[in-house]
Amino acid sequence: MSRPTRRLVIAVRADPVICGHSGEARNLAEVALTRGFDDVRLLTWPIPTLQAAGLPLKPLDRLLPYSEGITVERPEAVGDYRVPDGRHLAGLTGRLVELLSDGVPTVCLSMYLVPHTQVINDAVTAARAAGFNPQVHTIAKAVGSDVTNVIRSCLREGRFGAATVLLTTFLASDEVVAVSEYTKDEIIASAEEVDAHCGTSFAQACQDRVTVSYPPIDSSAFLGLEQDAVDEALKKRGLERGKYILFLSRVARAKGIYDLVIAYGQMAARDEYPLVIAGNGPALDHVRAMTKEDDRIIFLNDVDDDEKPLLMAGCAAYALPTKPEPDFVETFGIALAEKMLAGGGPIVTTLTGGTGEAVGDTAIIIEAGDINALGDALDRVVLDMPESEKRAMETRARDFAMQFDRVAVFDDLFPTP
Repeated sequence: MSRPTRRLVIAVRADPVICGHSGEARNLAEVALTRGFDDVRLLTWPIPTLQAAGLPLKPLDRLLPYSEGITVERPEAVGDYRVPDGRHLAGLTGRLVELLSDGVPTVCLSMYLVPHTQVINDAVTAARAAGFNPQVHTIAKAVGSDVTNVIRSCLREGRFGAATVLLTTFLASDEVVAVSEYTKDEIIASAEEVDAHCGTSFAQACQDRVTVSYPPIDSSAFLGLEQDAVDEALKKRGLERGKYILFLSRVARAKGIYDLVIAYGQMAARDEYPLVIAGNGPALDHVRAMTKEDDRIIFLNDVDDDEKPLLMAGCAAYALPTKPEPDFVETFGIALAEKMLAGGGPIVTTLTGGTGEAVGDTAIIIEAGDINALGDALDRVVLDMPESEKRAMETRARDFAMQFDRVAVFDDLFPTP
């Protein structure tokens, strides 16, 4: 095998994790093959480790394959039971050092600052200290959980030392990127709190250096869907085109699933339009239990990447009433942009976090947490909205979402050298 000339390594929670950013990594990797990278690797976690963590996962036997030239590496842990934490980090870091030791010019992108940016920083430091002189450029991309889960929890708990470590780790990268303008603003606001308490100067550095790179989406997977394929997929699920309301996302409180279930119970349209809840997540079992007497709610927890756009395209309305929670705020809303590309009925959502950046003026907006408004909006869409208005919204949404196509996003993040 010939020696590669240019390498891209993405450290991320990759498939089978149900997470928009695992799809984001896949899309960047695929485009990289067309942009001069002849060795593309996803550095991620062993599947048993992901399963043990309790993360929502896709069916293992239905994962989409990667193109030839993309290697998914899942390094095993280093050490034995006497190392209770850090064993897998050592495996990831050690493998990256091996890749950096061969002299191939390499770009390293991390998604999730904790722990993937730490892995890359430690590997680069070790490779340089060892005398390998790596030709490496690092990019750290802060996604939603970095801010809403990690940084904010540090500040709530007064753990300014941990917040200092996180911001230092972030800013140690050659480039620092946020997944949305909202995320950038939250990073700066968090940095200001740390500065005020510790006398540091993180906020100005973040203001000067952080840029925005929206999530890349493979638009070809959502555009031009065969209508027969949509109908066939719906028939297998016992559904009818334009005759169901769809929630397709992580089943969690912050996604507004409880609000949606309560609103649906009050809707005039419920007798004619079932509610389809597609996805997995921490609230799934509880939501199932609380709705077990409602035969109008259908749960699908085995939807794969091929079926997802077909369900989106066939729905009468798509509901994502996401709301801010202490441990999560929707910092963009990848599922919203995917739905906009797929077509189908209008989106009903909220202006929480970065969702306004995802939908622009192409969705029906309600106040987060307003259950009555949610039910009224869905009733209006499926019962009263003229078909011409629905189609106009569909076209406008698809045009807006094309800015998130993976090729455009990749070229902005990785300009041609």
